[in-house]
Amino acid sequence: MVRLLARECLEEAGMRVVEAEDGNQALDVFALQQPDLVFLDVDMPGKNGFQVCEEIRANPLGKNVPVLIATGADDKESIDRGFQVGATQYKTKPVNWPLLSRDVRYMLRAAKAFLDIKAQENKLRYFAYFDHLTELPNRRSFSEQLHRNLLAGQETGRQTGLIILGIDHFKRINDSLGYERGDQLLRNIADRIHGCLASMGHVISDHTHEDDIVHDEGLVLELARPGGDEFSVIVRDAVDEQQLEAVGLEILKALAEPITISSQHLVVTPSVGIAMSPGHGDTPESLLRNADAAMHAAKSDGRGQIRHYDESLNRDAAEKVLLETELRAALELGEQIFMVYQPQIDTRTGDVAGVEALVRWNHPELGNISPVKFIPVAESSGLIIALGDLILRKVNDDAVSAGENFPDSVAISINLSPIQFTQSDFVTKLRETLKDIDSRFKIELELTEGVLMSDASTNLSKLKELKAIGFDLAIDDFGTGYSSLSYLRNFPIDTLKIDRSFVVDLGNEGGDGIVKAILSLSNALGLRTVAEGVETVEQSRFLCENGCTLIQGYLLAKPLTIEDFVKVAKNNFTHQLGIRS
Repeated sequence: MVRLLARECLEEAGMRVVEAEDGNQALDVFALQQPDLVFLDVDMPGKNGFQVCEEIRANPLGKNVPVLIATGADDKESIDRGFQVGATQYKTKPVNWPLLSRDVRYMLRAAKAFLDIKAQENKLRYFAYFDHLTELPNRRSFSEQLHRNLLAGQETGRQTGLIILGIDHFKRINDSLGYERGDQLLRNIADRIHGCLASMGHVISDHTHEDDIVHDEGLVLELARPGGDEFSVIVRDAVDEQQLEAVGLEILKALAEPITISSQHLVVTPSVGIAMSPGHGDTPESLLRNADAAMHAAKSDGRGQIRHYDESLNRDAAEKVLLETELRAALELGEQIFMVYQPQIDTRTGDVAGVEALVRWNHPELGNISPVKFIPVAESSGLIIALGDLILRKVNDDAVSAGENFPDSVAISINLSPIQFTQSDFVTKLRETLKDIDSRFKIELELTEGVLMSDASTNLSKLKELKAIGFDLAIDDFGTGYSSLSYLRNFPIDTLKIDRSFVVDLGNEGGDGIVKAILSLSNALGLRTVAEGVETVEQSRFLCENGCTLIQGYLLAKPLTIEDFVKVAKNNFTHQLGIRS
């Protein structure tokens, strides 16, 4: 009778009603139909209303479905039990049937409002905790994950591993691809890393629920994208650093295969830093700082490799802070920074045809500090602009002081930093700084391949402007970056500088072929070539015999003060070149 009256009442109000004869059938109907509301009678055959309600609530599909229970018992104990098993509303018999449809509509509206709020909360939580680009946990989520893992490790005495990886030269790649394709590349990288980790254990990310993890089977890895081109992997209950290195090696292997973006085949390499708690830090801040330091050390060591954290990295960081402070003071004074000049010898005549201006820093207490140490500090701290400006002024002053003793036929080669070159007022500032010498001497500006390709169209205009006012242009460290034939043909380049790493390899398997290829390419395009770091007669002889235009290195002359250079510039170096007569 209750079922009949309920059906008539609700269908009359325009609702579709599905019935069940007993409690067991009610559960089957619920699983099959997934109704918007369930109306149960406590006194049903088979399983009673309380039992059915409790099982519906245990089903993930029934978590938020409103459940109305009717019973003849109106005592507090029965009502409390109904709410305990998950009832939304409770009606005592006899039911006021005319009001039933109103109550059901109210419950449905309330349920919809609740689900709307829940959906909005889930949406807000997603934006707060997940990266919209890769759908991986973001920095906030990663920080909380790391904090939870460290607390759990302290309670159980187990270790937590942290792997931080950054994509090498990503800014350069992103600038050349464009930001839309750069985003696509990041999504591909995230998928590659996720797939790699999934083959090693259980990966917790946005689409993995904690309850799905079987904790006694394999590694449990938590993948996140804290930001930019960096990804992080938390290794729960890590055994040792070798285990973390094995994970890092698999990531390197996974990213070694080319990634295709709009028909372009890209190979990206990550630099990987590893740290483990509690040995390398027992707080999220300390562990992250040390893993990050290891990752940056991997970049400094040559990129595309793994570096474990050790105490020396803290010393390196302290040294960088000291160097930045002292460099800032040195730039303000201007006296500790000076220039030296390394001759470039014409391989046909043996005469000095060029000179590269090189910056040096002599600190009153720390002594001579290598450019290998202080130039990266200048770049990372933003001091490179001031350093670049000072270098230009020093070169100008040195050339002026040399006066007529400086040979007219010698070109002065000056290195430019990427940040310096990309300033909007760079050309104007350059002309103003070198106003005393740019009309008297041939000046060649050295840029890396990465600088030119960072914004090809804008940089092409700037290069043409520099050529128009009389500057020559050289590509420094050729062969270590893009090495694209298209930019060599389209950009107004005069000189290619062969990187010293290729010169060192002369005589080794494959080394001769690479240098020959660069020299052949330069000759075909009508470009000069300068080989850096020539230290042996064998290297010099090979370069001379294969058509290299100029060579420089310790075999011929070390970097000299301006006074010593003007003396040496009168010499002929045919004998030192090692050319066979």
